[in-house]
Amino acid sequence: MLKAKTIVILLAAAMVVAASLVPLRPANAQVVVVVNGLPITELDIAQRSKLMASMERKPVPRQEVINALIDDRIKIAKAKFYGFEIPESDVDTAFENMAKRQGASVAQFGQVLDRAGITVSGFKSRLKAELTWQQLIRGKFSSSLQVGETDVALALQSRGEDAKDDVGFVYTLYPVMVIVPSGSSETVIDAKRREADNLRNRFVSCDEGLKLARAVRDIAVREPISRSSADLSPQLRTLLGSMEIGRLTTPDVTPQGLQMFALCDKKQSSTDSPAKKEMRDQIFSKRFEAESKKYLEELRKQAMIEYK
Repeated sequence: MLKAKTIVILLAAAMVVAASLVPLRPANAQVVVVVNGLPITELDIAQRSKLMASMERKPVPRQEVINALIDDRIKIAKAKFYGFEIPESDVDTAFENMAKRQGASVAQFGQVLDRAGITVSGFKSRLKAELTWQQLIRGKFSSSLQVGETDVALALQSRGEDAKDDVGFVYTLYPVMVIVPSGSSETVIDAKRREADNLRNRFVSCDEGLKLARAVRDIAVREPISRSSADLSPQLRTLLGSMEIGRLTTPDVTPQGLQMFALCDKKQSSTDSPAKKEMRDQIFSKRFEAESKKYLEELRKQAMIEYK
């Protein structure tokens, strides 16, 4: 999952591709720097400067902007050299997750990008390049990026926490969907809500409740999924932690209908608690950033950078 800091970096870096999709005027088409044969124009610099200033909430020095663009060119070129590619479905999923983190739909997020002068296709192209760079770093430095249980325990102890005292849970959930046809009227939607509430009231055990749900028209019961409390949002973690086994969660509205989850099993786990997950992510992030920075500096020394 992408973090807020990564979102800002990707949004800024997206200007590289967006710039190439904007019709160039002669004044802005002037090439300022060539990096391994890839040009950086005045238009690239102008657009990136505007975006970085909005992110930093202050003007950004021109050379800092140029350096960011140079780094992007180097990353893209190296990823292509190694042939790293990720499926378009992964890019679409990352784009959707970024929209959700902004509290927006995919369409709304696209409108935000459009107002910033960035096309969705251009943003996804740059997003794919950045995700490919992450894959490259993970592959090249996999051994040094591994985070063991000892690393996590020592890190927790350093801030006064005992890993043994921190436990989590592994939940077995059955997705239960009350299907609502697209374009349904409010009357139909209200009727479906009542149907979901009725099912929740009658759902007191998974054995009987799932049979009941499967027998009702327009209700789909999908295959069970397993989720660690460490991977859940704080809100969902609290909700499941207070629920009785054999009950249904409150319905959430989705494009397909009203989504609920039947809690059918709950096992305590000390191997991947929320605190351990957070610490493991922090350690990994620091190591990843260090390796990425060091490798990028190495590639910069090898790059052909020509100022015009």
